[in-house]
Amino acid sequence: MEIYVLFLIILFFNLSCIAAELSLRFVFIIEAQDQDLPQQIGRALRLVEEQHPEIKVADSVVFLDRENEDESSRRLCASLSKGASMIIDVSWYPWEVAAQLAVDSGLPLVRTLLGSQQLLTALDSYLESRNATDAAILLESESDVDRTLYQLLGGSNVRVWVHAGLTRDSARALKTMRPEPSFYAIVGGNGFVMDTYRRAVKEKLVRRDYRWNLIFTDYTGNNVDLSQLVLPTAVLYVDPAECCKISSRREDCSCPADLQRSQLVLNSFIQYIVEVYSRLDHDLATLTSTVDCDKIQGWEMNVTRDRLYRQFAEDAEMSNETVFYWDGERSGLFLRSRFVLSMYKPDEDLQTVATWSADEEYRLLQGVVLEPLKSFFRIGTSSAIPWTLPKIDPESGEPMLNEDGQPIYEGYCIDLIAKLSETMNFEYEIVTPKSGTFGMKLPNGSWDGIVGDLVRGETDLAVAALTMTAEREEVIDFVAPYFEQTGILIAIRKPIRKTSLFKFMTVLRTEVWLSIVGALVLTGFMIWLLDKYSPYSARNDPDSYPYPCREFTLKESFWFALTSFTPQGGGEAPKALSGRTLVAAYWLFVVLMLATFTANLAAFLTVERMQTPVSSLEQLARQSRINYTVVEGSTVHQYFINMKFAEDTLYRVWKEITLNATSDQAQYRVWDYPIREQYGHILLAINATGPVPDAKTGFDQVNEHTDADFAFIHDSAEIKYEVTRNCNLTEVGEVFAEQPYALAVQQGSRLQEDLSKALLGLQKERFLEQLASKYWNDTARQACPDADESEGITLESLGGVFIATLFGLGLAMITLAWEVFYYKRKESNKVQMLEANMEKPAENKKSLETKTDNFTKIRKRDVKGGKKSGKVTKGGKNVTIGDTFKPAAEKISFISVYPKGGYRP
Repeated sequence: MEIYVLFLIILFFNLSCIAAELSLRFVFIIEAQDQDLPQQIGRALRLVEEQHPEIKVADSVVFLDRENEDESSRRLCASLSKGASMIIDVSWYPWEVAAQLAVDSGLPLVRTLLGSQQLLTALDSYLESRNATDAAILLESESDVDRTLYQLLGGSNVRVWVHAGLTRDSARALKTMRPEPSFYAIVGGNGFVMDTYRRAVKEKLVRRDYRWNLIFTDYTGNNVDLSQLVLPTAVLYVDPAECCKISSRREDCSCPADLQRSQLVLNSFIQYIVEVYSRLDHDLATLTSTVDCDKIQGWEMNVTRDRLYRQFAEDAEMSNETVFYWDGERSGLFLRSRFVLSMYKPDEDLQTVATWSADEEYRLLQGVVLEPLKSFFRIGTSSAIPWTLPKIDPESGEPMLNEDGQPIYEGYCIDLIAKLSETMNFEYEIVTPKSGTFGMKLPNGSWDGIVGDLVRGETDLAVAALTMTAEREEVIDFVAPYFEQTGILIAIRKPIRKTSLFKFMTVLRTEVWLSIVGALVLTGFMIWLLDKYSPYSARNDPDSYPYPCREFTLKESFWFALTSFTPQGGGEAPKALSGRTLVAAYWLFVVLMLATFTANLAAFLTVERMQTPVSSLEQLARQSRINYTVVEGSTVHQYFINMKFAEDTLYRVWKEITLNATSDQAQYRVWDYPIREQYGHILLAINATGPVPDAKTGFDQVNEHTDADFAFIHDSAEIKYEVTRNCNLTEVGEVFAEQPYALAVQQGSRLQEDLSKALLGLQKERFLEQLASKYWNDTARQACPDADESEGITLESLGGVFIATLFGLGLAMITLAWEVFYYKRKESNKVQMLEANMEKPAENKKSLETKTDNFTKIRKRDVKGGKKSGKVTKGGKNVTIGDTFKPAAEKISFISVYPKGGYRP
């Protein structure tokens, strides 16, 4: 009996224990990739049972295969059919099937995150505050990559590129990624983060401030090795105090290096849920319910679910120090992690700039301001003068390079890019196409040059001398034009004048000059001849001209003929009628020759200044003396090819209409083709000359042809720029085939609207006009020696006149020297003769008397002979002047004071 009573006592005691024991069954939903997670769940449940022996917890794990959700749904229904107290979703992304089953059946469903998803969400908030558009995230494993993608896709405005680790191939992929990521993030433990950062530095990926972000998942973010950071960097980590909370250690807590964070989070999570169940045991009508997916009844667990959710919310509101907080919208219990954001600058320690919890919005500390980082764009351009050209070192004359060995550019487009970056607040890198220039459509349908880079995403926008065409509009989008209408223009060298100091002599031909000289010589000789033999000349008829008259010797005659060409005339003319007749005829000849020379000289110099080459494309096409060319493959070359094709097509259509015209179409019967065929001739001439490879070669060839017999057809803006810098060049005709220059972006790019607004603002500020005046500055043209040819005739054309005058002055000085020399020599001879006479011994008196008598006899004989010897006899004595025996009559002049017609009282 006693044994029986004892047995009953033991039985009742066991039954009471069983009635007091709390029994729960959790259905866990995990990703199929998390194969090690069931073991962690098992360890967490055993730990809970050890800490709470009165509670029994069973579990069922459902692997979620997102590529085969039907099979996963069957597994879930099979687990729920065995009974479930709660569905715990620890997958990477909410599963809609499970959520709908929980709503229909009334089962509580609680989500949680075991990885670094919350830290990635914090990173996303920070990146958006820095105006990030895209980011490259480097993670430790492939499962982390998948978990990150599920966390960020659909919930972030930042475009992400994720990869497991950083290898040489992935580094090369990051370098060539287009568009280039604006931010980079390394997420993982301390060892992985620092190793990956060192490799990024080695691969030259770390190039800009604050673009690299280090995110530590192992609570070691406050112990970063700052010596390895080469540029300002952002560091994000979870407050290490969380490690103590989830490990249930409050004092002397230090997180080990081999910390298994997901296990600790799972342990703390299940323990908290079990504690809530134990507290609400008497308030919960039903703890476990079976669910038939084919016939769901949702009224049994609704009260239990609502009570649990309310308790989770009350616990979270009670204190901010709880390990988990309740998010009713996502039906989740998540760690109340506290994030710490710090900034590193060289030679400084980490500076904390923001701290916030997972259940709070991202915010900076009071007094801290972080400006949104500038966007970064790759801007495509191509060399063109003066739009984009390499900057030359003034000392070495070589193109200047930057730190990466890339050329440094300058020009209109470079200045425009700098202004746009200032206006729109972005950073940029200038990229030139690897093949082609501005962009041509290849036979396979692809594009090269700037257009091709935009199409392939190599660049974000293009700022270059890019014309708007319909073909390009099909693959890229153009922004509003930034430059006035430009087109095609003709450049030619100014003809070099053949300067000569005696150019005025070329007005008349050599034979004319010889004829003038012959006429002058002949006239001078004839004047002398007529004056000598004419009986009425002043020489032969002195009685008719009692006053002194000009004696026309041969020398005087030539002098008269020569001075007759001067404005003052030849002086006194001959007295005889025959001589005057000759002089009158000669003066008529001189007047006509002077008038002819003056008129021809003026016309000759005027024509020389007005000499111009062709003045239009039509004239260039009709002539054959001037050769011309274009840049091969350029838009100008393509323009002439297209115009030639259009001419051929129009001619073929016109010919078909004309030849096939019926009687009702008589108006089409015309004899001549009504359209000028000039572009075909132009293209043939270009092909015959040969297109040049670039614009520089074309301008050099124009400059080399000093006879202005070569023209270069090119972009009008570039030609006008060259004309302002090269005094030898000039533009011909008017601009034709005008098109605007515009910026270009990828199709559908968000930059199109922003660039349009920025350009309109620059136009209002007149910045584009100032930029144009900077590169097309006509004031530089004024430095050219022949900047204004209408000012007058140059010295080179009439310098010979001054030389002839100087030659006359020099000849006169030489003659003067000869005259002085001759005079002094003559006087010296006279002195020597006098000295010789004084030194001779005195002659005897007889000899002197004999000489005197002989001289007297000679003088008397001359007087008796009636010769005009110039002697003057006065009182029977001979009068002499000077120290020699010269008749005084030769030295005396008679001046008549009587009237010419005789004295009339």
